[in-house]
Amino acid sequence: MPFGTAKRRNGYLDTSGNASDSQGRPASRLVAVVVTYNRLPQLKVTLSRLLHSAAEDLQAVIVFDNASNDGSAAWLASQHDPRLVVSRSETNLGGAGGFAGGMALARDRFDPDWMVVMDDDARPEPGALSAFHTRDLSQWDALAAAVYFPDGRICEMNRPSRNPFSNGRAFWRTLLQGRDGFHVTPEAYEGTDSLNIDVTSFVGFFISRKGLALAGLPDPGLFLYGDDGLYTLGLSMKGGRIAFAPDLRFEHDCSTFASSQRGRFHPLWKAYYYHRNLLLLYRMAAGWLFWPVLLVIVPKWLTKARHHQGERLLFLALIGRALRDGLLRRTNVAHKTILAWAEKR
Repeated sequence: MPFGTAKRRNGYLDTSGNASDSQGRPASRLVAVVVTYNRLPQLKVTLSRLLHSAAEDLQAVIVFDNASNDGSAAWLASQHDPRLVVSRSETNLGGAGGFAGGMALARDRFDPDWMVVMDDDARPEPGALSAFHTRDLSQWDALAAAVYFPDGRICEMNRPSRNPFSNGRAFWRTLLQGRDGFHVTPEAYEGTDSLNIDVTSFVGFFISRKGLALAGLPDPGLFLYGDDGLYTLGLSMKGGRIAFAPDLRFEHDCSTFASSQRGRFHPLWKAYYYHRNLLLLYRMAAGWLFWPVLLVIVPKWLTKARHHQGERLLFLALIGRALRDGLLRRTNVAHKTILAWAEKR
């Protein structure tokens, strides 16, 4: 069905009509997509938060289980909320594969006006989904939530940004200020205005039917790291309009990152995905400036070997393969192959 045509489903009329919900708001069907892998305690909190949302705020919740082996499958099977749909993969497809599968299922089963995606350790703050429905959504194809740690601090890894290579001013500001030169400022989190952005994460990412038609599904071959950045930057480069919405607050309880592991990849195979996908992101963002940028970033990547005592040669070999496949734009390398590359012999 083309974007914008009306049809009735479960008592609601699509946003092209003049129907509204019980509170007088324009009817806009929203489906949540959650990707999980071996984080059952976190998943329980996230699902509880989502399923406590009013039915008019959230039509359905799709959980894509990436072959978890921590009891998640049995627990999910014991849940009987009519809005919950579970899809279980036979193998771990990574975050990218999980979001591709979950978003495809949401599209094909529910054809929602909008969907919102998140990891299993992230969830909307109370009232966030209701706030989404009060917004004027007509001028945007996607929205990025304001993501915080549970203690109220801004979650840095989920801070949206502009493309630092989009114009000369953004480029020079990035050179002078670093990350703060192209990311949404902390002050913007305190405001009420929507800000145009180019890149955001898959934590609290709302995408419309039109946005999905523009961007397609995430590339499952990316597996993990950077898949959300590549997807959202690709959407904006195709003409999609993405806004940072400070009133849509999400919580990201990503407390599993240990400071003792800073600079070191564990398990080691993650180094391949991180650097290959980041190379793809740099190439998409920088255009013709990619090649001089490459001369700057590659030496920095190689110096990370100092953090991998006992496996430095393996780390450097993975970086070499990541560089090769990133330059060739290869995202179809089998995960089992990458695991074999990272094994000690």
